[in-house]
Amino acid sequence: MDGTRFPDRPADLVLLGPPGAGKGTQARILQDRFGLVQLSTGDLLREAVAAGTPAGLAAREVMASGGLVSDEIVVAILSDRLATSDTAAGAIFDGFPRTAVQARALDALLAERGRGIVAAISLEVDDAAMVARITGRSTCAGCGEGYHDDFKRPASPGVCDRCGGTAFTRRADDAAETVAARLSAYHAQTAPLIDHYAGQGLLSRIDAMAPIDEVAAAMAAVVETALA
Repeated sequence: MDGTRFPDRPADLVLLGPPGAGKGTQARILQDRFGLVQLSTGDLLREAVAAGTPAGLAAREVMASGGLVSDEIVVAILSDRLATSDTAAGAIFDGFPRTAVQARALDALLAERGRGIVAAISLEVDDAAMVARITGRSTCAGCGEGYHDDFKRPASPGVCDRCGGTAFTRRADDAAETVAARLSAYHAQTAPLIDHYAGQGLLSRIDAMAPIDEVAAAMAAVVETALA
């Protein structure tokens, strides 16, 4: 952590990228560097339901009936979260918005609080390389340590470096056909959102196939420029 902080102007960011692009890793780096808070809508929904907040109760009722949680409920949950003091330096929105309609709803929510998105960062990937990256993943069944057929193999074949376990698992949705379909759906769904932020002059595209430290440096530069 380098202690960088921007207390006088929240650094609210939207982080875009398909599955496997490294959003979680990069969000943690931004949190440490700028004092931001990653807001993953999936996690927020679960927390709100567990806490029994009005928005959480509404979400639980919808999910219990098998329905999709509405944008209004998600925005209400985000509003509750943004009211907490730890988001004062800024938030990284991950998983919301997914559409231009949701982006406009988020813009309105932040405007009510005197805030606004300062940058939308799109982690760009090569689809064929991404399929190879994701389909090679495996996890130690004993301790959860992650491995990859090409990029991170155990020192001793078939034996976990961390716990010595010999059982490894692969996610069912990491099959090549499934990953390719997820990438295709992501591109189709996100295209209007890319246009939304590009039209506002807020979009930055970063090569997510580069080494982690290079991606992190490029993302930090985007934030620093946006707040200069």
